[in-house]
Amino acid sequence: MLQHLGRMEHPALAWGVTAVMAVWTAAAGYAYARPEWRCRPLMVADLAIAFACMLSTRLVGGAGYLDAAPPLTATWFAAAPLAAAVLGGRRWAVGAALGYGAADVLLRGAFGAPVLNGVVLLLLAGYAVGYMAHIAAEAEHRFARAVELEARTRERERLARSIHDSVLQVLAMVQRRGTALGGEAAELGRLAGEQEAALRGLIGREPSAAPGRPEAVDLCGRLEALASAAVTVSTPATEVSLPERCAAEVEAAVRAALANVDRHCPPGTRVWLLVEDEGGTVTVTVRDDGPGMPAGRAERAAADGRLGIAQSIRGRIRDLGGEVAITTAPGEGTEIEMRVPR
Repeated sequence: MLQHLGRMEHPALAWGVTAVMAVWTAAAGYAYARPEWRCRPLMVADLAIAFACMLSTRLVGGAGYLDAAPPLTATWFAAAPLAAAVLGGRRWAVGAALGYGAADVLLRGAFGAPVLNGVVLLLLAGYAVGYMAHIAAEAEHRFARAVELEARTRERERLARSIHDSVLQVLAMVQRRGTALGGEAAELGRLAGEQEAALRGLIGREPSAAPGRPEAVDLCGRLEALASAAVTVSTPATEVSLPERCAAEVEAAVRAALANVDRHCPPGTRVWLLVEDEGGTVTVTVRDDGPGMPAGRAERAAADGRLGIAQSIRGRIRDLGGEVAITTAPGEGTEIEMRVPR
């Protein structure tokens, strides 16, 4: 600015604009350094002030000033588009560069080599900075996922050791003793063996580490396997696709509901399992013709530490972002409706 001060019609205004640029540089640097303030409104304000200071060149320099000198902001203007490239990505960088070109044409009254040079330099710098910011953010995200996976793996291993030394040993002993005793004890032994195998499979399963889109599976195929003489399963004619983890949790919640029927309803109780695909939501309904429950029974069971409905059903569906509605009354059976978003 000092080099071209003699060509300006209003040098005092030039010093005023320079003061605004200096103050905003300090304020923007402080704001960008605070993560909670680093947002799109700050980016838009930064660009707006940069364009305003640039357009003030016509008022400060007067006619003919740009024939021999650059805009008043010179290279200072580039800071705002580069910050936009970091926060908003490459599209914002390209938009800011094209906006610079339009503002420069407005100031000069024509499109020439100086305008083209400025636009090309801003495009190259902004696109490169935006690309590097994207790569850095993706690398940080992958690193965070790796740290999370390692923490989950360690916790799973710790729980697996604890379960192996306690619950699995007891189940294995019940299976052996039940088989040896025979009769009804043999049936208990068989059930204990099934639970031991299921628990071993659960604690031995590797946690998912895929950072991309999870693999989709057909929920209908999983739930149709639960059909039996007492359980009628109705599903749509087409597949109902859900992420693998989501489908596994829904299946586990349905199995918990069926286990409640076996545990609390008399022999011969019928169960109807209905799957509905509603586009953005999948609804699974488990209805039985058992004796039903009085009002507040599920809440009292959870308070007493019996967590079959509270954790095995409600907890699983809640963790998926869904909701569970239970309709029941004495003598009218029980209906459990599980709604899961896609």
